[in-house]
Amino acid sequence: MPDGTSRLSTLDGQMIYHFMGCSTFSEYTVLASISLAKINPESDPFKVCVLGCGIPTGWGAVMNNPNFHANSSVAVWGLGAVGLAVIQAAKIRGATRIYAIDINAKKFEIAKTFGATHFFNPLEGNARDWLLSHEKWGIDFTYDCTGNVQVMRDALEMAHRGFGESMVIGVASAGKELSTRPF
Repeated sequence: MPDGTSRLSTLDGQMIYHFMGCSTFSEYTVLASISLAKINPESDPFKVCVLGCGIPTGWGAVMNNPNFHANSSVAVWGLGAVGLAVIQAAKIRGATRIYAIDINAKKFEIAKTFGATHFFNPLEGNARDWLLSHEKWGIDFTYDCTGNVQVMRDALEMAHRGFGESMVIGVASAGKELSTRPF
């Protein structure tokens, strides 16, 4: 909870801590008001459940960017709900080259259905070298959707020099720091 306490516990009284200020998988839960959203009771819960974090976060990172433009290049690290939503929104906004990067190649097929055009598994080589072989001066818009600070750095440094933009969406582990070379 925002006040540092928890309203959840196991049957034997052991405290259960919230993740990022919210909790799930319980029949009844006490939440802070900032963690709630009013949903029309007539809504289909199987449809509105996607309005949690992943899809609005990914979509918002693209749709709320006034500089995003058609015919741009986009690179997305991490193909979970957030990364797939970034890909889908970038496709809708007219991106023509969408690079999907993930260590799980099984995710590439679904990323393709969302609009990704190129795919790379960083366990098979250097993602930066691979991207530069496609986009000589870097990517117009890069998105870290992993929370890994090394990936954040790669995404930042792969933004096109001079005008590229990098969005760090992933949340790093406590105590981690991002360092990079300014240019």
